[in-house]
Amino acid sequence: MSLINTNKHIVITAYSLAELQTALKIQIGSEKIIGLVPTMGALHEGHASLVRKAKQTSDFVIVTVFVNPTQFNNSDDLSNYPKTEEKDIELLKTLDCDLVFFPRIEDIYPNEYLFPGIDLGFLDQTMEGELRPGHFQGVCQVVYRLFQLTNPNKAYFGLKDFQQVSVIQFMVNNFQLPIEIIPCETSRNKEGLALSSRNLRLTEEQKKEALVLFQTLSDAKLNSDKFNPSRIKSIAEKHIQQSALRLEYVEIVNPINLENLTNEWCANARMCIVAYAGDVRLIDNMEIRE
Repeated sequence: MSLINTNKHIVITAYSLAELQTALKIQIGSEKIIGLVPTMGALHEGHASLVRKAKQTSDFVIVTVFVNPTQFNNSDDLSNYPKTEEKDIELLKTLDCDLVFFPRIEDIYPNEYLFPGIDLGFLDQTMEGELRPGHFQGVCQVVYRLFQLTNPNKAYFGLKDFQQVSVIQFMVNNFQLPIEIIPCETSRNKEGLALSSRNLRLTEEQKKEALVLFQTLSDAKLNSDKFNPSRIKSIAEKHIQQSALRLEYVEIVNPINLENLTNEWCANARMCIVAYAGDVRLIDNMEIRE
């Protein structure tokens, strides 16, 4: 464990469960609100916005950096996931993060550890759940474990992974965990591209091509009062299919239960898109019906 001095703050870095527990001892029994920002590293401005939100509404902010193997369906995707530990720490220094935890796999998944399991129902059968079997079980497994280890009052997640936020909220309700889930709006660059660690793998040309996702979502929002969901979905699919990206899916869903919308709109309907730029899988979404 080490203490990193900044002009404003001291950032505690923990690299094992023992170091984490030592760092948290002073917080146990205090009246401080602990905020958790779980990440897989390769931090960017999107993560920074989560930390800033946590700093506004929590007293002690923990960022975890762990590339979770149980939520990857593709071994190449796991091995290619960017790792930028030094840069991550440098960014967190500027954000007044209180503690950053880089757990080892044996800290997260010791031999004796057993996740209680959860039936996610339809949440695990549509979109990402349908295309990536076991993915959300892996997400629940690691987030549940991180909640156990850090004991937060609040946890902050970006809405870029909208379905993931829905799954985590369901898990918290299912296990009646005393943790408030704080969804945070998607961070974008000035052109509209959703910020993602995977963007590090995009060429400059691919970043320009990927803007079709934001353009498609924005057009859908603009035109949602003119057409029903099925028509809006069809227009969006055609738009992306005519681009350089390879479309995987477009869905318009009820934000509560993620059921597909076809003929009728509901409040806060959300369009979700996944497409490939080269071999990089990009995900984006937007509320298109207020």
